Amino acid sequence: MQITDSILMIRPVGFRMNEQTAVNNYFMGNMDVQDQTINTRAQKEFDDFVAVLREKGVNVIVIDDRKEVDTPDSIFPNNWVSFHSNGTVAIYPMFAKNRRKERRDDIFDILEEQGFRIDTVMDYTSAEEDGVFLEGTGSILKDRVNQKAYCALSERADEKLFIEFCEDFDCFPVIFTANQTVNGERLPIYHTNVMMAMAETFVVICLSSIDDKNERKNVVDHIKKDNKEIIEITEKQMHHFAGNMLQVIGSDDQRFMVMSSAAYNSLRPDQINAIKKHCGIIHSPLDTIETCGGGSARCMMAEVFLPKR
Repeated sequence: MQITDSILMIRPVGFRMNEQTAVNNYFMGNMDVQDQTINTRAQKEFDDFVAVLREKGVNVIVIDDRKEVDTPDSIFPNNWVSFHSNGTVAIYPMFAKNRRKERRDDIFDILEEQGFRIDTVMDYTSAEEDGVFLEGTGSILKDRVNQKAYCALSERADEKLFIEFCEDFDCFPVIFTANQTVNGERLPIYHTNVMMAMAETFVVICLSSIDDKNERKNVVDHIKKDNKEIIEITEKQMHHFAGNMLQVIGSDDQRFMVMSSAAYNSLRPDQINAIKKHCGIIHSPLDTIETCGGGSARCMMAEVFLPKR
């Protein structure tokens, strides 16, 4: 299965702009770091988002963040953990030191209490000691059906470690560099999942961010070979998080593409219609989370593919 009906989400208690991730996350906007209302606003956006997902029948497992730990980006759990259908949990090395505090073994206990089975833990976090990082499904975009994994290399996505991941999980690596324009300079995009979203029968992607023509052709060839429709977005749309989407399963086996309202509103009617040919759309306002955190809907959802006991 490419997609799941079970999503893990972490409700924030101390959400704010993370100065440690701002150094290479150019999707963050300007917001007063001292603003005491930021976490309250983020919590409301989070709760409203969860409610919309549950209304459509998505199984959302909500776990509260811990007040005693300073983890401003805990709302984005998909960067430190992934849950696989063979019963494996993968834990990833994180670029920002304060993000490493997000990793929590108690979450695995909670999932097991909910009937999921965990057999093995693949721990890549020792790579942090060498300054090497691979930030989960932020860095890795898996085509689970065709056993491929796409990765845009950056400070947060190391090529050798990505290849090691692909060997461990029996995936063919599709490697490229995706850039964005920052103050007139082309710089690497920090995560693959802000420029590309993998669904069952289509891919939303900002192809213009892949400057190297051979790399771009290689990505397109792989997608076409696997009979997925390419829905292309612009760099401007990408900066409204139109690439940061996730397809999920709701009630009655319905498929939905999940995104923020900012992403949805940036799309042209033809792009919306192209998605709707394949599945429904769920969107919710995430303005505070996007501006302050530099991540959006997909970053907030860690898919749970673990088998049931």
